[in-house]
Parts: sequence; C-alpha cells; structure tokens
Amino acid sequence: MADVHKQNAHEHESHNRPRSRTQATHPTPSTPAPELQGEGLRLRPWDAESDSDVQAWLRGYSDPEFQRWNTPVKPVDTMEDARESLRLRAEWEAEGKCVSFCVTDAATGSPLGHMGVNAIDHFMRNARVGYWVLPEARGRRTATRALRLTARWAFTDLGMHRLELGHALGHDASCRIAERCGFLYEGTLRGALFEEGRHDAFRDIHLHARLATDREPDEE
Repeated sequence: MADVHKQNAHEHESHNRPRSRTQATHPTPSTPAPELQGEGLRLRPWDAESDSDVQAWLRGYSDPEFQRWNTPVKPVDTMEDARESLRLRAEWEAEGKCVSFCVTDAATGSPLGHMGVNAIDHFMRNARVGYWVLPEARGRRTATRALRLTARWAFTDLGMHRLELGHALGHDASCRIAERCGFLYEGTLRGALFEEGRHDAFRDIHLHARLATDREPDEE
C-alpha cells in the first residue's frame, strides 16, 4: 500500500492564481467528490458520521501491514481518533486540497480500502495518489482496480496533468501496482518518509508518476 508520499502533503497550499479554461474546478462543499464505478468497485466519499465508515478507517490504520509502511503524523488508535481524522480530511477536501474515496465492493457495498488524491495543485495541475486496502481485500487487485478508476477521473474530470505515487523503499507490492497502472518509476527520494513507528528517523521512497499524455495501461 502507498498511503503517504510526504506526511505534510495536505498542508501544501495551491497557488492562488486564476485557472485556465482547461482546468477543472476543485471540489467544494457545494460540489462534493463524485462516486466512481467500474471494475467491480464503487468509490464513494467517506462519511465521518457513519460508524461503519469510522470503523473501517480505524481498521485500515490499525492494520500491521499499513503500519509497516506508513507512519501518520498523528496516531489513529480509537474510534474518536478515526472520526477526527475523517473530519479533518473532509475539511481539506472542502478547501480543494484532496479528494478521499472509500473503496467498496460494487455488489455488496462492503468497504475494501481507501483511495486518495492528495496535495492537489490546481495551478500546476498535479497531485499525489495514496491508498490502502483492508486485509480481506488483498490478493484481488483491489488497489490496482481502484487506482485505474481514480487516475482516469483525476486526468479527465479533475483536470490533472501529472499524478505522483510514492511508496517506502522495499514495498514491492506497491511497486507492482504502480507499474500495472502506468505510473513509471522516476527515482528514489532520500529520507522522504518517516521510518516505521518513528517521527525521529526517515527512510527513502520510490517515486512513480503518470502524465495525462501517457498511454493508458493495458488491462490485465
């Protein structure tokens, strides 16, 4: 999973300059993020007031595999922590800084994970994608399918030109997901991510990126 490219990414402010006619208007409280459907998935907004959504968010952050590769700035250890975390993401989304999708099974509606478009810069038309999946959703290419849907939406409806994806060095599963979705490896960023469970040490990340002008990856 690749959830955090840089932990302070959401504090990044978009340039306060007029957008060209080719650029999409960012989500606002009156124009919430849409639902995306395809490949057996439904991606919908998270609901901080839904106990089932809060529980799924807490399960995702509490999962040992998530914690192995991601170290959030603020721990999410309780239901109240999870609700506060989702409410904060909703605030960022209202400000146009990110878009957060709850990845669900299209047939059952069961939560499978998270897909986020983060650090959105509407002037430069770039953003960072991050994701995680729950244990029961692994081995089903859930992240691959969700990332394909999200990238397609970000390039078309959101008007992005460049999407970046970063994951901790050694996270081979995320490397494969990035490559399957057309995110080319561009290099290693030194000391760009917190070490596992620490805020006083750093580790390297692999940087992948995809442009709107790149060829659509083949279906597998």
